[in-house]
Amino acid sequence: MIEISNLTKTLGMKRAISDLSFCIEHQECVGLLGSSGAGKTTLLNLMAGVMKPTTGHIKIERFNIGSHPVQAKKQIGYQLDTGLCHCTLSVNGFLNFIASVHGFRGAEHRRRVDMAASRLALWPVFDYPINTLSFGLKRKVAIAQAILHDPRVLLLDEPTAGLTPTQQLKLMTLIRSLAEEMAVIVTSRHGDELANLCTRALVLADGHLVADAPLAQLQRNSRHSQAITLACDTPLDLLALAVLPGVAGIEENRLAPGTVTVLAMPGHAIYPPINALIASRGWNITAVSLEPGRLSDVVNHLSQGSPL
Repeated sequence: MIEISNLTKTLGMKRAISDLSFCIEHQECVGLLGSSGAGKTTLLNLMAGVMKPTTGHIKIERFNIGSHPVQAKKQIGYQLDTGLCHCTLSVNGFLNFIASVHGFRGAEHRRRVDMAASRLALWPVFDYPINTLSFGLKRKVAIAQAILHDPRVLLLDEPTAGLTPTQQLKLMTLIRSLAEEMAVIVTSRHGDELANLCTRALVLADGHLVADAPLAQLQRNSRHSQAITLACDTPLDLLALAVLPGVAGIEENRLAPGTVTVLAMPGHAIYPPINALIASRGWNITAVSLEPGRLSDVVNHLSQGSPL
């Protein structure tokens, strides 16, 4: 589906992408993680044919994007991180323009536009100028144009950035359904929002691929793996929690008073002693959750040059 070998891109005096090699299969949903400036958008631009590599090869559906750019680009849908903006063009006009660019005519042209508008629930704003839409709706239009031609590979650059939690949830549901039809690559600076979406992650740091692993494996390398988060309507006895067997530390949530996260030492199950302490003290716990691990921990750790 996607084959990248020894890919390097130099921008001025900086090597933005350095000797990357990996493959992505059909119907895989892969998170491309890394801090700002790690090379995520540059890599997507190279895969989409927006940039040419300095060295190395990219194949999309067996088409080399260097020697067969037209055939390769037909397989790709790309949602850019930059927002759409046009003073007069409506959603209707924009999607029809994109359909024409892809060469669709007549009934097939109309079917493609209708499909994209329906998939992204754009009918209520179909005749609105793009410039009048909210940020979230502009993002939906950007994704609609990316899937209009039924690509085999979908590239999404920070698709959830700037969206409300409700908008993020709806978008994730859509991306999950798209991943049943095509390969999807989603970038994120932190990655925690991708935990229930992607099964695999590629982590970039300064243009280097520093991790290629299942998301669950990366989560297990987080210092929050197997941590317990508690919420209580009264202050908790943090010292009593801290001295429990297997507890590595405690983090207080400054934005949510009464909420703490109890960190576990590697290989220790801390829920039983915590549960026993709650029962003995009679604490009125309003919420409790076991954390699988936070991808943001791992991304930050790897971005600093530390091994897993």
